[in-house]
Amino acid sequence: MRPWELVRMALATVRANPLRTVLTMLGVIIGVASVLTLVSIGRGSSEAIAKQYESLGTNLLVVNLMGNGRATQLNYDELMEMESLPGFKAIAPTMTKNNSNVKYDRETETYNVIGTNDRYLEMQQGEVAGGRFLAQADIDFRNHVAVIGSEVATAFFGTSDPLGEKINIDGFVYTVIGKLKSKGSNTSGTSLDSSIYVPLYTLSRDFKLGNIRTTYVEASTSENVARVQTIVERYLQNKFNSTSGYNIFNSSQLISARQSASSTMTSQLVSVAAISLMVGGIGIMNIMLVTVSERTREIGIRKSIGAKRRNILLQFLVEAVLISGMGGLIGFVLGIALSLVWPYLNPSQTTSLSLDVGLYAFLFSVLVGVVFGLYPANKASKLKPIDALRTD
Repeated sequence: MRPWELVRMALATVRANPLRTVLTMLGVIIGVASVLTLVSIGRGSSEAIAKQYESLGTNLLVVNLMGNGRATQLNYDELMEMESLPGFKAIAPTMTKNNSNVKYDRETETYNVIGTNDRYLEMQQGEVAGGRFLAQADIDFRNHVAVIGSEVATAFFGTSDPLGEKINIDGFVYTVIGKLKSKGSNTSGTSLDSSIYVPLYTLSRDFKLGNIRTTYVEASTSENVARVQTIVERYLQNKFNSTSGYNIFNSSQLISARQSASSTMTSQLVSVAAISLMVGGIGIMNIMLVTVSERTREIGIRKSIGAKRRNILLQFLVEAVLISGMGGLIGFVLGIALSLVWPYLNPSQTTSLSLDVGLYAFLFSVLVGVVFGLYPANKASKLKPIDALRTD
């Protein structure tokens, strides 16, 4: 029997039971669409992180101090001592009070409050949309002033000017002196838009936070990053008399860590989607077994008039592959549509269409049809004509 005749017979069978065919293909459709969509989201996230890295430059180091007590901590002045060393451009120690209750008028929202100095904004390449950022005088005199991110400004003030307004942060009143332009998250994953910035000393005194945990260090040039990192490591080793209790990351390491985490998450989700493809293959096998039972007399008649075993085997195998292939094709188209629509449904995420992965998923769906269609096709081909014709 010629190949096109096998395909024509398979198409006729599919058309005879359209609803059952669609339900059979459902697992394969979901599997292929999921693989294509999830990989597109994963690639989009990785590309967004890479762009973020490019926008921030390659000069930034993040120093985390993890110990407690004087022996393993540094105060603000000790950290700022390094700024005058060769190769250093700026240092911005930070403290963070997470999930603070911020009130304005009758509105109450929860935001992270970051205590820092006047270098922080330039290091994060943020921009002021109105007013000003923190100044050294605000640090020195422990002023109760605050600079708010774009999301905070929108939530409390809408389109009104927030400058000069008073906000209450966990019982302490701060005057808004500046509003930032929308920026997104920094290399540590902190959203600059949904944060409030106050002088470090003021935050430390009001909320008795104690230790500085995170400090941003900017090298004068990208060529100086390694040198500055070495200087910081030696400085901390001398201060703590130990090589533990701190870690230092440069921008490249932070971005690599975030991209690695994103890739791992995507791989795990794709594995789950691949399982649904396998489940779809089992569904195809079950339906094909039912089909063989329903068409036993047809098989008997065909064999009695001369059909060979391989003709019957190929007939049912082509049907299984056709069903899985059609499911894979629909899933491929659906995955493209979801990848294009996803950024509109979730504006915080971007996608990068991965047609090559979609093609592999489609070919895998065809392979699933071959593997799971082989058993019912083989079972049909082994039926004896006399036994098949006796079946009701």
